[in-house]
Amino acid sequence: MTHEPSDDPRREPHASPRVSTGIDGLDAILSGGLPEGFMYAVQGDPGVGKTTIGLQFLRAGMAQGQRVLYMSLAHPARELDVIARSHGWSIDGMPIHEFSAVEASDQLTREQTVFSAEEIEFGEMADTLIAAIDAARPDRIVIDAVEQLRLLSDRPQRYRRQLLLLKRALDDLDCCTTLFLADMPTANDHELESMVHGVIQLERRASSFSSVFRRLQVTKGRAMVYLDGYHTFRILTGGVVVYPRVRDTRAVRYDEWRTASSGIAELDALLGGGLEHGTTALLVGATGTGKSVVVTRYAIAAAERGDRVAIFMTDERRETFVRRAAGLSMDVAHHVEAGTLALEQVDLSDLPHGAFAEAVRAAVEDEGATVVILDSLTGYLCAMEEEGTLTNQVHELLAYLSDRGVLTILSMTESGFVGGSGTIVPLDISHFVDTVVLLRRFEEAGRVQRAITVIKKRNGAHDHSVRELRLDGSGITIGDPLSQFARVLAGDPQPHDAGAHMSDDAR
Repeated sequence: MTHEPSDDPRREPHASPRVSTGIDGLDAILSGGLPEGFMYAVQGDPGVGKTTIGLQFLRAGMAQGQRVLYMSLAHPARELDVIARSHGWSIDGMPIHEFSAVEASDQLTREQTVFSAEEIEFGEMADTLIAAIDAARPDRIVIDAVEQLRLLSDRPQRYRRQLLLLKRALDDLDCCTTLFLADMPTANDHELESMVHGVIQLERRASSFSSVFRRLQVTKGRAMVYLDGYHTFRILTGGVVVYPRVRDTRAVRYDEWRTASSGIAELDALLGGGLEHGTTALLVGATGTGKSVVVTRYAIAAAERGDRVAIFMTDERRETFVRRAAGLSMDVAHHVEAGTLALEQVDLSDLPHGAFAEAVRAAVEDEGATVVILDSLTGYLCAMEEEGTLTNQVHELLAYLSDRGVLTILSMTESGFVGGSGTIVPLDISHFVDTVVLLRRFEEAGRVQRAITVIKKRNGAHDHSVRELRLDGSGITIGDPLSQFARVLAGDPQPHDAGAHMSDDAR
């Protein structure tokens, strides 16, 4: 699936032919790839994945029958071979020219040239690079790592001059596309960035909740249309996988507002008839208040109507979810077997936001899901670190689903076992959602009861009463309004009248 490059409707008026990077997600960000015949910098700290990206770029060219050249100023060729083998690749037939400070005995048997950086001047090194490029006449070049040239230069002006000479030599090669792999620049070191046509910066950070968090952004692209902002990526066996931000740029928006019933008349009545496709509903409550049960009821009803449903679980095992639903007369397993309901257990501690958003996109666009459920959003929030970034990510994902007419249902857990005034919700996204359903526990006559109410519904009217919610082997029952109590939602119910009792029918 090709993502729209940006929310800017412009297109490059005289766009150059595109060169694939060998990474589908990165090509999508770049509107199909890198414009052919220019130089680009891929910058990042050691270990972030630059060399892997360089190898993928050249392998994509070899697959198309192009001439390629890997010029290594940092890694011996045997290290490149180890990296390639770790991904299940063979780089046999890839010309590798090694320019490094290693001794000549490190020269491998394949065709390559070894020059000691300690024995030659900077200008001679640059001249040697240019001569090797001119001899190979490649369609694609990777130069790894260009900052090694700076170490040989005694003056910044000389370093910049030699870079310009290198650029001129590359420009003389018609339609040669070059990747410079480099460390992140320092505050006063932007010679390479100013010289190249585009810059892709990579970042790697350790997260408090996940193993490693990687992201990239295109920071420069002359006359290029690309999807800006940060995009997460992972290094898997097989190479770098990039997950573009989920964005929607369609001119036509969903406006049918088809109503989805839960199959329980009293629950639908609370919501003014049900939930609408193209909207987002959020169920908030303490643990055990019935959030997952209610969202499951909507999932079952949708599957029974023939809609395709995708449930993403972050807090519960798949087997537990199915067994609990069966105990409440909801046969999830039947709909999973029928193919109308997909049940995905996700571990967000090892799955970056971009990968999760891609899974949601695939469920909608590839599998045809019209109802998406995330149970729970709390697990998702805990896996993310930056609240500002997280808010934007959630908003973009919900907007994407809304624009495609998907009914999205989220659950979120408040801290504590009761909930109510003073409890903590990890992130306030109530302004993003169209419907908010609040669930509570309260104690009455020595029994723990559940309550449910709707506190927001953007599309139409809804019932404002607080009602009892009962869960048993027959499923969900919505009782009469709890008119005999006040402060139920605050978690501190007080009787309106000492003589008032809940009716037998409502128990």
